[in-house]
Amino acid sequence: MDRDQVLQTFEPLKVEKDTIFRDRELRGFGVRVYPSGSKVYVVQTRHRGKSRRVTLGRHGVLTADGVRREAALAISRMKSGREPVEKAPGTVAGLAARYLKEHVEVRCKGSTQKMYRSVVERFIVPAYGQMAVEEVEREHMAELHLELREIPYQANRALEIGMKLFNLAEEWKLRTGGNPCRFVRKYRERKRERFLTDAEFRRLGEVLSGMEAEGRLPVYPAAAIRLLMLTGCRRNEIVELQWSEVDLEAGELRLRDSKSGARLVPLSPAAARVFGELPRIGGNPWVIPGTKRGRHLSDLNHYWERVREEAELPEVRLHDPAAQLCQQGFGLG
Repeated sequence: MDRDQVLQTFEPLKVEKDTIFRDRELRGFGVRVYPSGSKVYVVQTRHRGKSRRVTLGRHGVLTADGVRREAALAISRMKSGREPVEKAPGTVAGLAARYLKEHVEVRCKGSTQKMYRSVVERFIVPAYGQMAVEEVEREHMAELHLELREIPYQANRALEIGMKLFNLAEEWKLRTGGNPCRFVRKYRERKRERFLTDAEFRRLGEVLSGMEAEGRLPVYPAAAIRLLMLTGCRRNEIVELQWSEVDLEAGELRLRDSKSGARLVPLSPAAARVFGELPRIGGNPWVIPGTKRGRHLSDLNHYWERVREEAELPEVRLHDPAAQLCQQGFGLG
């Protein structure tokens, strides 16, 4: 199905994951379809070797022909190193840009910044970016929340960020008359905890060892996955861990900047053995280095997807409670 067929579909198009349908005439322009059925226009191009993708707006608010002109202009601006669209200060897009720069970048940690920026750029700005801040009413935010009902976690994050966004709008004297996110009820979020059986745990350990021995899984991603299971740490706490925070003599990690603040994590003998066997790279402070010199690993999910596919555990996530996965200690030490 091409872009025009997508846009002419009367019934909501169902896709299993985010899918971009490319335009045949304007290179870099397309429509992104979400599992919820929402469709947004996107442009993507490269500048000085770096690729950048930007959302222009939501289908239904913008027309295909109208947005094509905006897309051509945005691509031209991006190729010259400028912002893809002008963000007028009185619009929601302008408010969002100020919120990200003056609040999120100043007050939030890196992983939180990334999540907030994603929600703002994927949902809030495409829906109402061109509207004046004063014009946004409760029904607008309720409509957006309803549209995202099939992804309740993201819907609720959009509502929370919208609440903060419009609170700041009043503080910055860009808006009066109350917050349009008030009285919009959040969806219930179900925790998707997945506990492995003993047999599944053994299989996971065997797959990790086998893939590493065959050279299909690099040593550092393999170690990161083992440490997640053996320490109960969060993903970012492991991939952003520095050797200066590891004390093998005391048998503990001294995390300086975890999500809950500085804390100590005791190490089991198996976890300590993983640290002891890891090769260190001179001049790189990270325990789990990435492919770029002096940087830590940035995409552990890429490797985890291959591991869980081979272990036939497609629904198990890195976010699932790691401590439970290692209590029996099968094959991960």
